Amino acid sequence: MKKILIIFIGILAVNVLFIACEEDFLDTYPTDQVSSGVVITTTGNAMSALNGIHRALYIRYDSQGRGGAGHFNMHIDELGEDHVFNSATWTSGIRWLMNASPTHSYNTSHWGMFYKWIANANVLINGVDGADGEQEEKDIIKGQALVYRAYCHYQLVQTWAEAYKIGVDNSQLGVPIKLDNSTEPIERSTVEAVYTQINTDLDDAMLLLEGYSRPNKSHLNQAVAKGLKARVALTQGNWDVAVKYAEEARAGYTLMDKDTYAKGFSDNLDANSEFMWASHIIEDQTNYYGNLGGYLSRNYSSSSIRANPRSINNLLYDKISETDVRKTLWDPTGEHEGLELVSNANKYPYTSQKFLAVSTSDSRMDVPMMRAGEMYLIEAEALARDNQFGSAAQVLFDLISTRDDNYTLSTNTGDDLIEEIMVQRRIELWGEGFRWFDLKRLNLPLDRTGSNHKSSINNNVMEVPVGDNRWIWPIPQDEIDANPLIEQNPI
Repeated sequence: MKKILIIFIGILAVNVLFIACEEDFLDTYPTDQVSSGVVITTTGNAMSALNGIHRALYIRYDSQGRGGAGHFNMHIDELGEDHVFNSATWTSGIRWLMNASPTHSYNTSHWGMFYKWIANANVLINGVDGADGEQEEKDIIKGQALVYRAYCHYQLVQTWAEAYKIGVDNSQLGVPIKLDNSTEPIERSTVEAVYTQINTDLDDAMLLLEGYSRPNKSHLNQAVAKGLKARVALTQGNWDVAVKYAEEARAGYTLMDKDTYAKGFSDNLDANSEFMWASHIIEDQTNYYGNLGGYLSRNYSSSSIRANPRSINNLLYDKISETDVRKTLWDPTGEHEGLELVSNANKYPYTSQKFLAVSTSDSRMDVPMMRAGEMYLIEAEALARDNQFGSAAQVLFDLISTRDDNYTLSTNTGDDLIEEIMVQRRIELWGEGFRWFDLKRLNLPLDRTGSNHKSSINNNVMEVPVGDNRWIWPIPQDEIDANPLIEQNPI
């Protein structure tokens, strides 16, 4: 990793001074414009640096389609079967290109993005204890940085390594674990070792963030750490851990009512009782066409949205109850009555209005990162896979009955209940960056056949069997060239 980390350290060393602690922590210079030495002199500077990482989740990296965590989640969603394109565009996710080539620019960009955030988090984790300031402030900064480091390693190991295998020795190659910013080459750790480090960071973060009341949902509190712990436990098949932390994480976060849900996700997620973590884009920090809303919203006037409004897989849409409010988030006619669209916007069936920009001329929308609805689904799935079918059905009912007044407590058990939960997970989390990871962790094939997917748009990627090399992204060639200790994945 020598080459990439040298780039990151160089970015951190740019001689631009941070503004000290501000009332609005998000209105500061980003972390990558500050000397790492300045960052850790005071807790005020360190907090400003942490806010730079918060902001890094939605800023643009290089060319279009590289807008931080939201764009990565979008690309992961495109790799699955539920996210449908209506027109051929530049994007590579739907066509399975970025996960097929070590030289693909999106592959390289996403890998570098996560290791950049890890490098920035490491500056805080390893240095903030020596900063001038109150211990409580140090704990808050370090705790959030630990969550970021865990989150990044989790995204990396899910993407660039073989899936975690439940109940066996996970000695397969994972990704390099970075706990400091040394530029010395290091080898890939095992998948098991990466998950061990992720859990250690989250456990430490939860202790440090105990009692922390954050200023907004761009910041990370203990609930976010617990929510990420639940995600990781589900991936590892630690069902009791997943249940425990999903339940604890969602405590205090009320599921949104149907009227709120029907309005879609826009720039008001901080006020939405269900959202646990979301990145809010300040108006003077907007990236216009580069925002997530410039690609995933229905109403913004960008060439991407006008030509290619995103649709739901029609087979999945047909599984949604007619009385379920979520069915209103996609329009089978494509007309979207009551929603302002520009006159030259193309219209296709089953297009989404789940995500909405501020207006046709303002692409800002908050980047959704975690909400209580996901925690219910984690809890229900973990209970069902642990053969606690009655409890699983009750948790599922507690969620879905808030979306559909006519939903009744499921009497399914075994595989039938698990399938019901997974269908609800697909509906609930559509477009939020989970489906391809779910296929991979469950060792399921991709199947887009018989739906509104078009092979001419998807690069003929309609079916991908289990075991295909593309389920494991190749390590970027730049990393291979720079680090003699790195071993490439099968290509």
